[in-house]
Amino acid sequence: MTERTALARVSARSPIPGTELRSGTGTQALERGLGILEAVGRGAGSLAQIGAATGCTRSTTQRLVSALTRLDWLGQRAGAYVLGPQFAALAGQVAGAPSLAAVARPVLERLGRQTQDTVHLGVRAGADVLYVDKIAGQRGLEMRSRVGQRMTLVLTGVGRALLLDAAESEWRSLLDEASTTRPVDADLWVARMLDYRARGRVFDLEDNERGINCVAAPVRDRDGRIVAALSVASATPYLPRERMDELGPLVIEAATDVSRLLLREGGLS
Repeated sequence: MTERTALARVSARSPIPGTELRSGTGTQALERGLGILEAVGRGAGSLAQIGAATGCTRSTTQRLVSALTRLDWLGQRAGAYVLGPQFAALAGQVAGAPSLAAVARPVLERLGRQTQDTVHLGVRAGADVLYVDKIAGQRGLEMRSRVGQRMTLVLTGVGRALLLDAAESEWRSLLDEASTTRPVDADLWVARMLDYRARGRVFDLEDNERGINCVAAPVRDRDGRIVAALSVASATPYLPRERMDELGPLVIEAATDVSRLLLREGGLS
């Protein structure tokens, strides 16, 4: 499967919502947008590299990349442009193309059986986490999360696991921009993140939703970059702090297993 094939499947069905790539005619803009996705998929990470690969001027490249990023077809990781969560979600619909959710599903199901709690898988989408899979818990509790839902990165366990390798300055910036219902001590929040980074996992201690605790860990690609995160979540009576400590290694193991599966499948679709 190529980036061009994946995006063409959506284009053939209906216009991509909000994709007014205002640079030349509609057909020309579409071709250039597809070319940019293909270039990024092949490793072009900077505006200069993308422009060189597509033959677009710097201003055109900047406009189209900005639009594709805003719409989550592109994202940024460690300062370089990468394919975004919208593309990853679409690629999973192409026959024969294993998606992140499909590759990770056996591990998520195993983790759900082991813990009996709700299991989530998410990817970064700008300042949000986008849930791409969910295994319902077996305790009769219904979590409000759903596949396709976006939630603020800095307020969720999965979101903070996605941020473990980010710079402290980015943490503070995202925290400043987040809309919170409760006051957050930024210095304490950063101190907790530094501890979580050292331990390789994150605790959500009712930070996102009262009465709900969560243990999360990052999923990495072949180069060690965080590309996704998974978590176990449940009501505090079922997931007290002591049990969170016990589940930490199990969640990290599951995330590592997903990383190995992605490596075997050749990476994310």
